[in-house]
Order: sequence, then C-alpha cells, then structure tokens
Amino acid sequence: MRPPRIVAGDALFLDLDGTLVEIAPTPDAVRPAGHLGALLENAARHVGSALAIVSGRSIRDIDRILAPLTLPAAGLHGLERRAGGGAYYGPPPALPRFDQLRTALGRFAAEHPGLLLEDKGAALALHYRARPELAAESAAAVEAALGGACSGITVQRGKAVIELRPEGADKGAAVAAFMSESPFAGRCPVFAGDDITDEAAFRAVRAQGGVAVRVGGEADTAAEWRLANVAAVHAWLADREE
Repeated sequence: MRPPRIVAGDALFLDLDGTLVEIAPTPDAVRPAGHLGALLENAARHVGSALAIVSGRSIRDIDRILAPLTLPAAGLHGLERRAGGGAYYGPPPALPRFDQLRTALGRFAAEHPGLLLEDKGAALALHYRARPELAAESAAAVEAALGGACSGITVQRGKAVIELRPEGADKGAAVAAFMSESPFAGRCPVFAGDDITDEAAFRAVRAQGGVAVRVGGEADTAAEWRLANVAAVHAWLADREE
C-alpha cells in the first residue's frame, strides 16, 4: 500500500542503494538518475532541511554518488554520522581482528571470480551479486573466518552481501540520534529502505509513531507501507503534500 504523502512536519530518512538509486553489479558502478539531485533538494526544502541519507555506504561514498549535493547522512549503518548542523561523528577504529578477516575473506574472494570484498575501513562487505550461486559458500567462508568468535562483531546479511562491522550501531540508532537534534527533533520520522539492513530503522520510526516504507519485494518486514521500486520512491518524493 502506497505510503502517505510527505508533509512539511516530517523528518525524512532515506536509504540509498535500492531506494534512491538502482542497485548495480558492483558498488562503484552505481549511477544516480539525472533528476535525483533536484528531487532531493526540493524534498529537503519541503521538510525544512530535515532530510538525511542513512546507508551502509561510507559518507564519503554517499557524497560521491550525490555530488554536488551534501546532505546530513549516516554511513556504515550508523557507525559514522554527519548531523544536520554539519558536525561529523567518525567511525571507531577498525577492530584488530579485521586484519585477519580481511586477509581470509580477501583470499576467498580472489579464489572465486565475481566475488568482491569491499573494505570500508571500520567494516567489511563480501558481495556475491555477480555469483548468487555462491551465497551459501560465502556465508560459510564468513563463519570460517570468524572461527566461532563473534564477540564485538555484527554479521549483517543484505541483498547479495554479507557485512561485518563492530557492534553498537545500526540504522535505527542513527535515526534516533538524528531525531534528538535540530532540525529533526519534534517531527514525525519517515524512513524508506529496501533491505534487511533497514529493519532496525523501520522499528525505530514506528516506535516514535512514524512511517516505515519498504521498497520492493514481499519479504516479511516491520514496515507498514510499500513502494514497488526506485522509480516509485522518486514519484512519492515528488508528490508532496503542500
């Protein structure tokens, strides 16, 4: 069911890949639609600048894709954040174990053409979009690299990706942090995302009486509203309640 139209009193939080931009075979291959920058600028203006991007990508990568637009953002699933006023909260240092994990998973990816190990500094992501038949084998490789010692590490499954990052942050916590600050505080939170990684944010906005929107698919979700695809998200953002 199509979500309510965006109103001036909303605080708008948007995932990037699969929500605002089409998913590409590799993270670097993503290209935004030509009208996306103007669409986001207009939406941000409508909600009094209370619009933030909440993504598994780094903030540097978010800025690269949306350039020249610079918005409040949470990167690495909330491990880093740029607040509405511009203050930057950086990610923690990479866990010491990440050197070992990087080596083991890098070797596994090199042995299986089409796999990609993305090094995000404070997080690692093993992508198997080009080799979906290797999903189970990739999961087993992650388990083997961890060796049963998962303390302090979150293993996050997503669309054709397995991500490892330090515990203590998720998209729900990122939304909550934004909602404690200007210009987001006191508004109705609205979050749109397309993946398992967005479920924490769906729960967070619903706990505050907000609107959670799942993009695509028929998967079980905490979101109560649906949009079919990226094009539908763009149409929803453009159809604001004046």
